[in-house]
Amino acid sequence: MPTLPLDELQLTEKDPKMGKLRTLPALHPERKAERAFVLYKPPPKAGDPALVEEFLERAKFIANDLDWLLALPHDKFWCQVIFDETLQKCLNSYLCHAPRKFDALVDLPLEVNDLQKYLHRSVFLTFLRMSTHKESKDHFIAPSAFGEILYNYYLFDIPKILDLCVLFGKGNSPLLRKMIENIFTQQSSYFSDLNETVPTILQVFNNILHACGLQVEGASSEPQKLEERVKETPSDMPLQELKDIVLYLCDTCTTLWAFLDVFPLACQTFQKHDFCYRLASFYELMIAELESAIKRRRYEDEGLLADLWRRLSHSRKKMVETFHILINQLCLQPILESSSDNIQLFIEEFLQIFTSVLQERRFLRDYDELFPVVDDVSLLQQASSTLDETRTTYILHGVESAWEGVDRRKASVTGSPPPIVAAGTSAMVDNAVKDSERFSEEYELEDDCAGAAAAPVARVSGVELDSLVSQVKDLLPDLGEGFVLACLEEYSYNVEQVINNILEDRLVSSLQMLDRAMPRQVKPDPTPLVTSRCNVFQNDEFDIFSRDLVDMSRVQKGKRKDKETTKSLLDDKRLVAEQKERYSQYSVIVEEVPIQEGEGQFFRDDYEDEYDDTYDGNQVGANDADSDDELISRRPFTIPQVLRPKGQEGAREEEEDDEDEAEKETAKQDHFVQDPAMLRERAEARRAAFLARKGYKPDSSRGVVGNTKGHGQNQDTLQERRKKEANKGARANHNRRAMADRKRNKGMIPI
Repeated sequence: MPTLPLDELQLTEKDPKMGKLRTLPALHPERKAERAFVLYKPPPKAGDPALVEEFLERAKFIANDLDWLLALPHDKFWCQVIFDETLQKCLNSYLCHAPRKFDALVDLPLEVNDLQKYLHRSVFLTFLRMSTHKESKDHFIAPSAFGEILYNYYLFDIPKILDLCVLFGKGNSPLLRKMIENIFTQQSSYFSDLNETVPTILQVFNNILHACGLQVEGASSEPQKLEERVKETPSDMPLQELKDIVLYLCDTCTTLWAFLDVFPLACQTFQKHDFCYRLASFYELMIAELESAIKRRRYEDEGLLADLWRRLSHSRKKMVETFHILINQLCLQPILESSSDNIQLFIEEFLQIFTSVLQERRFLRDYDELFPVVDDVSLLQQASSTLDETRTTYILHGVESAWEGVDRRKASVTGSPPPIVAAGTSAMVDNAVKDSERFSEEYELEDDCAGAAAAPVARVSGVELDSLVSQVKDLLPDLGEGFVLACLEEYSYNVEQVINNILEDRLVSSLQMLDRAMPRQVKPDPTPLVTSRCNVFQNDEFDIFSRDLVDMSRVQKGKRKDKETTKSLLDDKRLVAEQKERYSQYSVIVEEVPIQEGEGQFFRDDYEDEYDDTYDGNQVGANDADSDDELISRRPFTIPQVLRPKGQEGAREEEEDDEDEAEKETAKQDHFVQDPAMLRERAEARRAAFLARKGYKPDSSRGVVGNTKGHGQNQDTLQERRKKEANKGARANHNRRAMADRKRNKGMIPI
């Protein structure tokens, strides 16, 4: 007799209340055992003994309950899973609050870590058994009924599947992929749910942009309300809000990448919503803004900013890899697997995607550095002989233009051997995952170290070293940080070479002997604070930290007793005595220089015929107005008064006074600043002379004003007023008065 599936099986058992035999379906609520599962809480971040004890007690309860659940027979297990709500809440709480691999590591007791690992394994085995519809030939569920059970009782949904991928993807990828493929195969409704979930993921991107005061093109936007506060940019918002945004972004990108990496069949559903273009646009807007915000806050909390920078770099890499998974599954993989008649659609899809993202220059550079676009185009050229060269050339030129003005470091990124086309595109993805995160410019706490990364064997430390260690541990999480540091030092901090040698087991003998789980040792700072300080007194004559000997005579505590006064400075004649000897030499004038024997042979030479004596007979200067006395006279040297002996200070002054007075009388005074009144008087005289030459008469219009009204006017005032009345149309009024008189005389204006 064939064995019935569990969904059709009927079991006969005794009623615990009535004591009679009864027949019930194998999947019935009354067959569920009464057991209360507690909710999971993550390990404490602080090493408080009370919190640690609480976590251990709660985790032991959950671990014992899951062990009991996994030990149940097939029918009892499914009754408990379907009808026990506390079990579902317990599993959901673990998926929500379990630590992710990118969370900050906390130094917890060994017992806590061991219990967390055991609990992690038990939860995974529980979900694995829940996704298996056939355990043996006698214990199974019909595939159609299995799909209905999973979907109707909410044993799995899209958020749960995303959390499963990000929690258990490392190390369990093949098993997890088979498990999720089985769920989607047995229940096609999950594809519909996934199609409805993609807009929610895109809305998450828009929410992040909106929180940062940005807006992506094409996104639906509403006008800002009057009472709504203006959104702050990441550079202006508080540090805690910036931290929340970076953590949210890191969690979203990592979860998305983990899901597509485990279940690549979902790529078709994602691309229905133009996900590739939306992802590239979000990357272009968000990454540069967050990087700038973190760099501007470099002096606030260096430890927190370094952690935010690592998370941001991790998010960048995961977004680029997510885009590559989509390109691989939508275009490259079908081209390798399809015949030559069916690849045109996939080639067209590839060209359309890259044409749409050519404007995102930052994203294009980072993608091309990890996954060179020229390699993908080369694959298309090998697969199709009818490839549109114009469009491919346009795409390649767009990629090259994105690198303009940026240092291209492809040599360091593509250090691993290129993938072989015959191995399939999956091999390309595996090799690409092993590429380093070198496209990110590491956050430097000191500007002086900005170019240190270009040196071939430069010493790496601080944030950059932590980033390199995290890159290796992302791919090889079982290795200890101490072992990773030793490998990086051995291979000149080349991440690709370290990962390649570890995977191929080609490490040097000194590294082979090390423990691969060796922790990182905390080294004390070799430079104490007193020698590493740097201030305005650095290396001066009193800096006791840079020199051993200090001139103590220059050190004075309090006021100086020998303080110099004005009288003491005037009485000090040492400078005068020093200058006497110098000025005394200026008074010695030597007319002839005696020539010693054996010297001056040039002057004793005989006359030479080659000497030109043409002008020797001319009297040079004979006709000049100057006399011989003026030509040969010299002014006697005058000794400064301060250097003269006592009693001779005023002797020369009386002789020179008469000469100075005569010179002052004959010398023309040099007016540096002349009298303004004299300047105005001269200007007025020049103006009157100029008007007189032109025939202008002085303006006598001032006489028109006259005396005050009622006091009578003199004859000159009346005469000037008549002249003004007769001639007032000759200038500005354009002869208006004369024309009015003419009209009146001809009868045009009534009188």
